Amino acid sequence: MSGGAREIDSLQNARAKKWLALGESRGIRKHGEFILSGRKTVPEALARYGSRFTAALARTDSDLNRLALPPSIERYVLAKPLFEALDTNGTGFPLLIGDVPEMAAADFSKAPQGFELVLALGDPSNLGAALRSAAAFGAVRIVLMERAAHPFHPKALRGGANAQFGLTFLKGGDWTALAGAKGPLAALDGAGSDIEVYEWPESLRLVLGEEGRGLPPGLGATMLAIRTTGAVESLNATVAASLALSARYRRRSGR
Repeated sequence: MSGGAREIDSLQNARAKKWLALGESRGIRKHGEFILSGRKTVPEALARYGSRFTAALARTDSDLNRLALPPSIERYVLAKPLFEALDTNGTGFPLLIGDVPEMAAADFSKAPQGFELVLALGDPSNLGAALRSAAAFGAVRIVLMERAAHPFHPKALRGGANAQFGLTFLKGGDWTALAGAKGPLAALDGAGSDIEVYEWPESLRLVLGEEGRGLPPGLGATMLAIRTTGAVESLNATVAASLALSARYRRRSGR
């Protein structure tokens, strides 16, 4: 023990092995935990969502003392090789271990209650950026389809800048689950109607296709297009999501 913190020196320690597994989606799903890093995001998350975290990891006691840690959070001082292996973003700043929230299954047999963003982004950085835009423009319910990256992957957390902690996540299954979905359903497609004149209903599911693959064939949705110069064939999926969310926010708020 060091100043109330537990010391872990070996990468073969049971806790160390578990934390090392949290760098990948498989490990996050297995253990139900995630690692948050960042000189800005860690203090902000502690201040706003402190109850979501169970442990703090650092190189020294003095590093841990830089954080306003509640008594419920366990403190660990790690040997340099272990800490650097966990600090995948290379911040050198203390890390937080948190619990992944429970994610209920989306019920497409019922109409949406409010606005739901349906995502299948497989790149965790892209997913994190899309979640950041979702939070910025008031979308709080996120349906993650089967091929989507884990929203608490380290790269998704970095891209999301703490957006994940204010969102509700639902599991959507594969694309066939959307067949016959009840209630309004819209999707982004270059051949669709102009998104700027679309009358956004209060309750709606908006579908964003996979990177490269796009939307599944036969999706029974209102297709919406983002106007561009046509100089490129399509927009990056995350950019398209941000523009669509902004269009909805402006239309619904009258701005």
